[in-house]
Amino acid sequence: MPKQEELVPHISLWQAVRYWFKLGCISFGGPAGQIAIMHEDLVEKRRWISERRFLHALNYCMLLPGPEAQQLATYIGWLMHRTWGGLIAGGLFVLPSLLLLMLLSWVYLRFGEVPAVAAVLYGIKPAVVGIVAFAAWRIGRRVLNNMLLCAISLMAFLALTVFHLPFPYVILCAAIIGVIGGKFAPHYFRATSPGHAPSGAEQHAPALIADDTPPPPHARFQLRKLLLALVCGLLTWLAAMAVLRWSGQPVLLDMASFFSKAALLTFGGAYAVLPYLYQGAVQSFAWLSPAQMMDGLALGETTPGPLIMVVAFVGFVGGWGQALFGADQLLWAGIAAACVVTFFTFLPSFIFIFAGGPLVESTRGNLRFTAPLTAITAAVVGVILNLAVFFAMHITWPQGMSSTPDWFALFASVLALVLLIRFKLGVLMLIALFALLGLAYRLMT
Repeated sequence: MPKQEELVPHISLWQAVRYWFKLGCISFGGPAGQIAIMHEDLVEKRRWISERRFLHALNYCMLLPGPEAQQLATYIGWLMHRTWGGLIAGGLFVLPSLLLLMLLSWVYLRFGEVPAVAAVLYGIKPAVVGIVAFAAWRIGRRVLNNMLLCAISLMAFLALTVFHLPFPYVILCAAIIGVIGGKFAPHYFRATSPGHAPSGAEQHAPALIADDTPPPPHARFQLRKLLLALVCGLLTWLAAMAVLRWSGQPVLLDMASFFSKAALLTFGGAYAVLPYLYQGAVQSFAWLSPAQMMDGLALGETTPGPLIMVVAFVGFVGGWGQALFGADQLLWAGIAAACVVTFFTFLPSFIFIFAGGPLVESTRGNLRFTAPLTAITAAVVGVILNLAVFFAMHITWPQGMSSTPDWFALFASVLALVLLIRFKLGVLMLIALFALLGLAYRLMT
């Protein structure tokens, strides 16, 4: 009888590569939608990982600066297939979005406004609202299993929506509640037993990485491994900076330095760091105009991959506008800049996973560590709901609450949520359907 930890290699690296590439192509809906897709695929359908192990990894990724969905994919890939598995999972999560954004950026700069593309994006935005709201409903249904966790979620939502508190403060407060609650009221922060899991998947199909599967050798914590991962990450960053300095392109060096700092400030997702990006890219360095920044955000919202991939658009436009390689090499200037800013934006995410993953694996089942993470997960439900409200307000009243609402966007958002909850329509099908709806609506008006 094979040991449980020997089950993981039954998913070959090639099988994983195919899945991670597919995920990178369909990961619409921002972090909430992407996490929902991974949960449905990896926890419910494929049974690669159990619910508790998935949420434990997600909690850690939520604490980190950077795109949590990409970090979660990196974590699971690393857990299954070591460092190469993590690099492939995290890299393929970003690659389709990078390629698509470079293509759209070229079209945007070369041909100006494209009505057909604008119509497609107009239709997809309400679908994004539905996907995010659906993720809040779905994760909340599994996580909020007592009144205290429901209260934490509600307080997080109100703190962000009504009082506009910074995201890191909300997460910090949730963690403090978890620390105190884990000591004085531990029963509120214990994971639901498998017999009472919201989904019946655990009862019918054991996961390859189950609740009681011991960490594989590479995922067992050793201080030497932690220091080695940190040193390798730092040397990689220094080597890349040295190459850019040797290239004699000060604009690329400025981009690398600026986006390295931005990568360490992205607590709470891309929206938390957008003011910093705007201040640096638009006001300080003048790589692009305010209008171009808003257009880039729209593209980032409606392409697969993390929303922070808007940095690829910023880099492409900046490299093109600065004519890094001369006036006749604008395309290659844009491509080089987009790749540079993407590399330096995501490098810290890989370092955090490879360095901290073994430590996180060693904390499973320890209530002193899991209670704060359980409280954070509850708060995250409120955070996701806040994001859904933000998106809905942004597309329904684009000119402000005093303006006339966009009735198509409002109706389409509700329709998207109904199709996801009631009719269980797949995310990819939903995106395609609403792209056609937007195109048809704009043709008729």
